[in-house]
Amino acid sequence: MDNGIGGLGRYAGPATLILSSLASGPKHGYALITDIEEFAGERLQPGTLYGALTRLEQGGLIEGLEADGRRRPYRLTDGGAGALRAQLASQRRIADVGLRRLSGGLATS
Repeated sequence: MDNGIGGLGRYAGPATLILSSLASGPKHGYALITDIEEFAGERLQPGTLYGALTRLEQGGLIEGLEADGRRRPYRLTDGGAGALRAQLASQRRIADVGLRRLSGGLATS
């Protein structure tokens, strides 16, 4: 893995959602699912969530904290914050281009 979200390929979407959720503080799995559903309107299935958590932890983008009973919270690392910043900036550039193109296309039609 390239220590960034881009290296996750097709898993970049769930990773971006998870890292965005963890940017507000540590959370365990169920708290991640509910937070992501609230801010993104998307519900990650447990298999998708826990697979992504494993990849993010292996890549050093998040770290697991001491378990609280059966719940294991995760937190964003400094590397994860940097990777999230870069990913969101890239998504913003793409969204800006798409919106400009739509705007220009609507003005000429």
